Amino acid sequence: MTFELPPLPYAYDALQPFMSKETLEFHHDKHHKAYVDKGNELIKGTGLESKSLEEAMVAAFKDKAKAGLFNQLGQHFNHIHFWHWMKAGGGGKKIPGTLEKKIQSDLGGFDTFRGKFIEAGVTQFGSGWCWLALDNASGKLEIMKTPNGENPVAHGKTALLGCDVWEHSYYIDYRNARQKYLEAFLDSLVNWDYVGQLWEKGPMKIAA
Repeated sequence: MTFELPPLPYAYDALQPFMSKETLEFHHDKHHKAYVDKGNELIKGTGLESKSLEEAMVAAFKDKAKAGLFNQLGQHFNHIHFWHWMKAGGGGKKIPGTLEKKIQSDLGGFDTFRGKFIEAGVTQFGSGWCWLALDNASGKLEIMKTPNGENPVAHGKTALLGCDVWEHSYYIDYRNARQKYLEAFLDSLVNWDYVGQLWEKGPMKIAA
């Protein structure tokens, strides 16, 4: 299949003042587009062309010779969801009921989740992501962090919420204040309705 850059689900200025129009223009139009273009280039001749993005991504992750391809596909997958993990007027404790109960039982409630999520993002050395993930084996929610373009799906888990902590995601707006960016993401941007939809779908299990 040929991968395509999806349009943003909102206007470029919709997330201001927490994420600027300039950041979204660079992040979506330049960085995400580059992952799509490079992914389409690298997947040729790999035997993965007919697979879905998720299937090709997991297969590439398991084959160290395809690490370059995985980086592009992982980032494409991550960003497809990242745009939907945010919305104007989002953030805070506006969490769908069943997911809120799960966060309470597995992570000790929203405030504990918030602290651990921010800590994961702040302590991810270099580029990467922090996540709220579902462990498919145990059925438990967990906070995790991954380097570069890795994500929970590559590790047999389900990605419910992720925040991009590559510098291009926040440097225009927050300079080196990654924690302030993460706080703004959780308090003012998270689209909990979308997170809830992913939760209701249940575990994402990919056959590579």
